[in-house]
Amino acid sequence: MSLAEIIEELPKLTPEERRTIYQQIETLDGAPSFEPTSEMLDAIEEGTRSAQTERIYTAEEIKERIRQWANSSSD
Repeated sequence: MSLAEIIEELPKLTPEERRTIYQQIETLDGAPSFEPTSEMLDAIEEGTRSAQTERIYTAEEIKERIRQWANSSSD
């Protein structure tokens, strides 16, 4: 299985399965220099869920929205 295939499959895993993978990587590479908080892990999980279900915007669409917000807030 290629790295791209592995990354593609990660969002399909349960939070517990992702934690198990994270722990296995720690075992192979050594512990990280920081310990993620439960809030950080929750935010990552929410971001993953959002990426699977919400509309994805192009960079140009995001830039346009920012321009619109900036113009409306300066009025």
